[in-house]
Amino acid sequence: MRLAVRLTPKGGRDAADGWGQDAEGRAYLKVRVSAPPVDGAANGALIAFLAKTLRRPRSSLKIVSGETARLKLVEIADLAEEDLAAAFGSPP
Repeated sequence: MRLAVRLTPKGGRDAADGWGQDAEGRAYLKVRVSAPPVDGAANGALIAFLAKTLRRPRSSLKIVSGETARLKLVEIADLAEEDLAAAFGSPP
C-alpha cells in the first residue's frame, strides 16, 4: 500500500493530525514530528512513528518519493486499508 503523508517537522510530539485533501481531491495523512527538517531526521521520525502506530517493522516502510519537502509518498508492506483506518480513521 502507498500512503501520501504531509509532514510537519518540529511540531511538538509525534502525532497524526487526521486527513487532508490536495487540490485534486487526493487524500493525505497529516503527521507532525518533533525532529528537525534537516539531514533526513524528519523522514526517519516519520518512518518510526508510522511503524510504531501501525505495528509494523521499520524495514516494511520506506519513503518512495517526496513531491515536496513536506509531502511524502510512503510504501508500507502488508498493510490493508482496514489497518490504516483502525490507526488513523478513514480517509475522506
